[in-house]
Amino acid sequence: MKSETMKLQMAQRGFTLIEIMVVMVILGLLVAIVAPNIMGRSDQARVTVAETQMSNVANALDLYRLDNSHYPSTQQGLEALVSKPSGSPEPRNWNPEGYLNSVPEDPWGAPYQYVNPGREGPYDLYSYGADGREGGDGDNADISVWKVRD
Repeated sequence: MKSETMKLQMAQRGFTLIEIMVVMVILGLLVAIVAPNIMGRSDQARVTVAETQMSNVANALDLYRLDNSHYPSTQQGLEALVSKPSGSPEPRNWNPEGYLNSVPEDPWGAPYQYVNPGREGPYDLYSYGADGREGGDGDNADISVWKVRD
């Protein structure tokens, strides 16, 4: 009977304060090591999203050119991929279904920059990056479609 009582008492024994503190220190160290790696990845993920979106827009621009023998002008902009543009150069064989459902914004909420200096191209498509301004380093660096396509 005495051994059954001792077994019951041992089964009900809880964690000591030291055991709990050791576990908390280990968890704290894990968070301190892992958190910076996870936090820095969100910026890299946004750059990857921007590169993917620009590649999709560039493909739509290429389809537009195949149908119409030219890229949209700077004035017509990327909106020419969603709805039939007016102005010059006039798209003769514009696809009635469009080339994109909507013009995407970059992952930082700004519009992509599109410039077509000549009727035959080449055009430039880019994002100003995280800071929304021209130039910059790291996450603030501009992202160009030509860097994505290389």
